[in-house]
Amino acid sequence: MIDLRAPLNGEDIKSLKTGDEVLLEGTIYAARDAAHKNIVEAIHRGGVLPFDLKGQMIYYVGPCPAPPGKVIGSAGPTTSGRMDAYAPLLIEQGLRAMIGKGNRSREVIEAMKKHGAVYLAAVGGAGAYLAGKIEKVETIAYPELGPEAVLKMNVRNFPCIVAIDCRGNNIYDLK
Repeated sequence: MIDLRAPLNGEDIKSLKTGDEVLLEGTIYAARDAAHKNIVEAIHRGGVLPFDLKGQMIYYVGPCPAPPGKVIGSAGPTTSGRMDAYAPLLIEQGLRAMIGKGNRSREVIEAMKKHGAVYLAAVGGAGAYLAGKIEKVETIAYPELGPEAVLKMNVRNFPCIVAIDCRGNNIYDLK
């Protein structure tokens, strides 16, 4: 098991190999397609971004409302392919890790190889368990998007698997 602290640096990323099991700690951001669209539009018009992308991780999640006494409801990964139209630009801008489920497009993988990023898979169907690894949540942008708003989340011992490393090795292609 490899401990990874967010935000990431280039050395963290270079050492990861497809299939490595990691535990995340630190601040990560949650965003889905609607938030990605807003972020990309802000980049194109030279606007202010909700957070500095350099070295950061985005978790593709639309969490359930928090039950009493909890900071977040069930928080399982969503299908990553829905963000593929936006991910190459975010990677170019400094995003270093994405967390979700399912394979990624060739364009995303090429951007990962060119700019040094990784794709981490979280276990689908384990949203309640993963929510227990999230210690603090704050909505930082696009609250009108509800569960698709950008969230700043502090995580501890958040489990993932390196699905695609920065060299383009892909767990979904392994035979």
